[in-house]
Amino acid sequence: MARISAGIATSHVPAIGAAFDLGKTEDPYWAPVFEGYEFVKEWIKDNTPDVVILVYNDHASSLMMDIVPTFAMGFADEFQSADEGWGRRPVPVVENHIELAAHIAEQLVIDEFDITLINEMDVDHGLTVPLSLVFGDVKEWPCKVIPFVVNVSQFPTPSGERCWKIGEAIRNAVKTFPEDLDVQVWGTGGMSHQLHGTRAGLINEEFDRRFIDLLAHEPEELKYITRLEYLRETGTEGIELIMWLIMRAALGYGVEEKKRFYRVPASNTAVGHVVYEAKS
Repeated sequence: MARISAGIATSHVPAIGAAFDLGKTEDPYWAPVFEGYEFVKEWIKDNTPDVVILVYNDHASSLMMDIVPTFAMGFADEFQSADEGWGRRPVPVVENHIELAAHIAEQLVIDEFDITLINEMDVDHGLTVPLSLVFGDVKEWPCKVIPFVVNVSQFPTPSGERCWKIGEAIRNAVKTFPEDLDVQVWGTGGMSHQLHGTRAGLINEEFDRRFIDLLAHEPEELKYITRLEYLRETGTEGIELIMWLIMRAALGYGVEEKKRFYRVPASNTAVGHVVYEAKS
């Protein structure tokens, strides 16, 4: 049977991808950010999964504002890196595990989640930056990746509680897949940041650090944070943290925290990162 063995959460700042691609990881500004990922780059060598379910949000790269599904899964065999206005990132093609994706989609519908299936799309920095941070500069990704897309761009966005429930449903779906697979769930985006308007540049370190504190061992407190509270406390883009809740719920209640990292700033953004191993 398939099992979820671990979870990773990380910010997916596009400028981090640019710094990675342009060889600026040791520049004085960027070095403290990339140092925060040295642990996971070593850890993943002994904990490489068969499949990563990677929870992220599209940034109007493949899903424009005319069609915005609440939850969607990539259903193609493979996915190219999106051109977000400055060319495609020079990273490997993402290969899907279509059998597991189909099984999860079927189970989510049974559990009354109306999931959208996307048969053709490119994947942007929301997905590729986390892969680069964890696996480094590689010729091909060492595992299959199922893109799981969440709407955090246009209201109404899903609530934290709804994201928690779909994380639990993903966990249950994986457990019923008959093939022996080691699966990880990654939640991406955040932490607090606002990119435009009168509060552009907002970072709420107190909120972010409390979120990380609760995520490991008291995560259910986080699912009741309202969308308005995210907006008020973490800026217009801080709502991305609900995707970390999907990851955390998919792991079950017992986890061992292997790493936590928090850095301000990285391109006017608070960068957060955690690594959990599942106990159950």
